[in-house]
Amino acid sequence: MIELYHCHDARSFRALWALEEMGLPYRLHLLPFPPRILQPEYLEQNPLGTIPLLVDGDTRMTESAAIPQYLATRHGPSPLAVEVDEPDYGLWLDWLHRSEATLTFPQTIVLRYTQLEPEERRLKQAADDYAQWFLSRLRHLTRALADREWLCAGRFTMADICVGYALLLARDLGLAHKFSPEVAAYWERLAARPGFIAAKAAQKPA
Repeated sequence: MIELYHCHDARSFRALWALEEMGLPYRLHLLPFPPRILQPEYLEQNPLGTIPLLVDGDTRMTESAAIPQYLATRHGPSPLAVEVDEPDYGLWLDWLHRSEATLTFPQTIVLRYTQLEPEERRLKQAADDYAQWFLSRLRHLTRALADREWLCAGRFTMADICVGYALLLARDLGLAHKFSPEVAAYWERLAARPGFIAAKAAQKPA
């Protein structure tokens, strides 16, 4: 059975949501955040101390945007993947990687310097600058949604899960009031999906 090590609403939510969307059986390990400090024995599973960690037989993965791609292709066929012979294959890959490198990364700086660092080490200027970086990159999402409901191939795919997590994080950081009408409506579509709702429920402590 697939195993997923996860912290509430962290990057590993991408993998959890993907598992629920595909209806794959899995075992969920809920960890405190950050696990490398609050549950140091986790380092025996993942020496990086980061989440997610997905274990599927001999396969071990720690990159949150790569895991949905892996699940859709290894455990497919699935409409959540865009195949290499489809016109939007490149666009699908671009959004998968953009979700993390362009949209999530600047928010991790905001998170660090507004919540994770001790009070005396928090840096408002850095947090404000990286929040603006995120919001400026979000304009591309607004443009992309001007004439479509989902990002690729005329259907909901793993790209929407990966980008959707970046919007979830933005909401947790108090940035959602800056969403354009297009992005806000897209978020509502994402949050209404049964897979999203099931993933949110799955991460609640028993």
